[in-house]
Amino acid sequence: MDFLRRIKDSRFPLALHDEADIRNAIVLEAAGLIEAQLPSPDVPLTHGASIIFRITPEGRAAISKAERSE
Repeated sequence: MDFLRRIKDSRFPLALHDEADIRNAIVLEAAGLIEAQLPSPDVPLTHGASIIFRITPEGRAAISKAERSE
């Protein structure tokens, strides 16, 4: 969730270069919270295209919920 909140005000598409950010994006995409183009599992994380296209409505709702609970 920290990564999702960190990118919430970013301009999309957002290119990722940091391996930790790419790993976070993989989790968020699997949860349906973002739409992204990420490396396939057989490609090293730093060698494939890693682009977040947008935060989904579900992702925006999750951010709102997390901010309300703080």
